Amino acid sequence: MKNIFERDLSGEPVSIDDKDYPLIQKVIANAKLLTQKMNTSVCDAAKLREYFTAITGQNVGEDFNLNPPFYTDFGKNIRVGKNVFINFGCTFMDRGGITLGNDVFIAPHVQLITENHGLSPDERRFIISSPIVIGNNVWIGAGAIILPGVTVGDNAVIGAGSVVTKNVAANTVVAGNPAKIIKKI
Repeated sequence: MKNIFERDLSGEPVSIDDKDYPLIQKVIANAKLLTQKMNTSVCDAAKLREYFTAITGQNVGEDFNLNPPFYTDFGKNIRVGKNVFINFGCTFMDRGGITLGNDVFIAPHVQLITENHGLSPDERRFIISSPIVIGNNVWIGAGAIILPGVTVGDNAVIGAGSVVTKNVAANTVVAGNPAKIIKKI
């Protein structure tokens, strides 16, 4: 039988009333504490990498660059490739899993949201998570929002302010709400 973390990451509905939900709340509380410390500290790039490693449980190299503040509701399901840059004010809700490829550039105030609720009132106490996968050499413009279950292909560009609700093909520029193809690269 799957534990609550496995059920959550696999996209099974997880109720906030589940007897094991306090286990998730413990990870959430730790992520809040670490991000608050990181966001209110004056620290160099090495210390920022230490905080990010503690938040995600994944070592990041000297090629990783983060400009705080940074927000995450969970942290343990974030994976980053090499040469990743995350700018000011980004929010990663990662219970469904967020994977960033190599050479990804994320502009200020981008939101990557892997969690959702059911539409009917009796389903709203359940969280349904779906992964977000960002390919290599992707540029995500300021204020863009990428919703649960979206995969962005290699070399794609997401225009500023876009709301991405569907997969984005490689070598494609999308923009708008909802995001639509603008051109091929």
